[in-house]
Amino acid sequence: MDGASRRRPWETDSTMPTNTDTENEKEPTDADKNPLNSPSPSPYSENENEREEAEDDPILPYLPHEHKSLAGIAVRSFALGIALAAGLIATFTILLATSSPLWRLPFFAAALALFHFLEFWTTATYNTRAAEIASFLLTSNWPAYAIAHTVAALECLVVHTLWPGASWTPLGPGFGRAAAATGLALVVVGQAVRSVAMIHAGRSFNHLVQNRRREDHVLVTSGVYGVLRHPSYFGFFWWALGTQMVMGNVVSFVGYAVVLWRFFSSRIRHEEAYLVAFFGSEYVDYRRRVRTRIPFVP
Repeated sequence: MDGASRRRPWETDSTMPTNTDTENEKEPTDADKNPLNSPSPSPYSENENEREEAEDDPILPYLPHEHKSLAGIAVRSFALGIALAAGLIATFTILLATSSPLWRLPFFAAALALFHFLEFWTTATYNTRAAEIASFLLTSNWPAYAIAHTVAALECLVVHTLWPGASWTPLGPGFGRAAAATGLALVVVGQAVRSVAMIHAGRSFNHLVQNRRREDHVLVTSGVYGVLRHPSYFGFFWWALGTQMVMGNVVSFVGYAVVLWRFFSSRIRHEEAYLVAFFGSEYVDYRRRVRTRIPFVP
């Protein structure tokens, strides 16, 4: 606004005659000359207009402290990149220069950093409109998610500091090394399957269960979805268990398995109720043909 008052259509201007017949004009009185008696626009209407203009501003979601804040995305990406690089450097340094089993801790940090970065990157690249700060999943299921990873890290630290030569299985250190190698393979496969599933689904993938079908929402049954039902859940389930096998965590492995199984079995039932409503017999046939490959979740 340029500072001029805005007249509503039904308001009159005290400086202009209200009747085009000049013979009917009246001499202005003292009350008419009082500026306090002149109409002025309501400050509330101006504030409402400003709010409406702000809501229509396409830049607004990308400003600091907003849900798509570019500054927030940059900071998180930078921090995850530093964590990934530091984790990998520390892992290989400890492995190559010492005999300490504590390389498992920076490995876990690197695996977490890569996972959270790829969550955002795949969303931003293949489902751009849905990309936002929450797509990093850094505070997903907070604080239970953070507590679980903290407990896992503490278990690894305590066990391998107090009993550095101990095996996490009763079958000896050889089996422990085999279990760690198997865990590493699960981490790689789980991460790859989840990322490929998000890429292949494109705009049909969302981190939140959808209770309404969008116009562009299609049932994806090809590619990795032709082999696995809910491949992103499959990927995270086995990725998480793999990290605990690499770290040699007995307690956390059992805890992760129980918590993740309960979470995904419940979420899949909830989500598939909507998918059946969206796609009808097409999804029922797909569900019958393709398994989740998560234990005890058909």
